[in-house]
Amino acid sequence: MKRCLRLFSAALIATASLATAGLAHAGDAKKGAIVFKKCQACHTATEAKNRVGPTLQGVVGRQVAVVEKFKYSKAMKEFGAGKTWDETLLATYLATPRDIVKGTTMAFAGLKKPEDIADIIAYLQDPAAAN
Repeated sequence: MKRCLRLFSAALIATASLATAGLAHAGDAKKGAIVFKKCQACHTATEAKNRVGPTLQGVVGRQVAVVEKFKYSKAMKEFGAGKTWDETLLATYLATPRDIVKGTTMAFAGLKKPEDIADIIAYLQDPAAAN
């Protein structure tokens, strides 16, 4: 059990380091809009409309798991308690969502390239900048 916890902790730290390293790349909202196409089947970023997943409009700086009229999984509610989607948390989550939130209902495996993560965060911060 202790070994599993150490391995999980090491993996989480490595993921966070990778994700944070990607933030060193100044995100490009135009490129982020292209990356967001992987997300748009389940999410919107430019309107307050839930789909299979909650709207991501205004997600940066918003508390986790608080979008009205969206039914979050128990795992996401527990994960989100007291947390806010800042750049670092988003970067960590977007790299490996199912590892960060065990039991999440989100099927997306994650974004592997730190540049894609930085770009999508730039897009989520200001979708209008992609025009």
